[in-house]
Amino acid sequence: MDFEKMREEMIKHQIQRRGIRDKRLLSAISSIPREKFVPEGEKNSAYLDCPLSIGMGQTISQPFMVALMTQCLSLKGAETVLEVGTGSGYQAAILSKLAKMVYTVERHSQLADRAEKILKELEIKNIKVVVGDGSNGLEEYSPYDGIIVTAGAPEIPQSLIKQLSEKGRIVIPVGNSFSQDLLLGVKEKGKLKISNYGGCVFVPLVGQYGW
Repeated sequence: MDFEKMREEMIKHQIQRRGIRDKRLLSAISSIPREKFVPEGEKNSAYLDCPLSIGMGQTISQPFMVALMTQCLSLKGAETVLEVGTGSGYQAAILSKLAKMVYTVERHSQLADRAEKILKELEIKNIKVVVGDGSNGLEEYSPYDGIIVTAGAPEIPQSLIKQLSEKGRIVIPVGNSFSQDLLLGVKEKGKLKISNYGGCVFVPLVGQYGW
């Protein structure tokens, strides 16, 4: 399989045509081999326009959704970012090319270990993978300039709002356990100014402040 060509086609047809214009983001996506982050039997499907199962009831998100959520953070390069839900590690890998440091929390140790191994193989060094309840955030390294949650929550956890810096951005799917709206919150004077980017479907956020 010509994965490089498949990646170029994915970027052109699935991402740019849907309005993703951030050049740094497109370059980051181009530099990360998505096929490395999917199970061995799914590699031929790595660049399809859909999420894929990665085991433990979790998925690697649709390429466009990864791009849209990342673009919402408006990263410039000097930020510290928290990801809730490491999953395959693909989203964290994209973030690593756009931010100074990425902390990512995964509740399944098996997935966390697998993601950490792939990131190490790719020689990505500005990501720290932590096993735990991501709905609590990761207070130790806060505040964060950006927080991205890759699972659907019933509401935006107060724990995450607290750990977000002033003017920081959080992107999170909010709704029920079957469908959500993708929300972007920008923290202003301790409160979030919310924008809605439309419907989406993510696996449920499981934890103290999730389902």
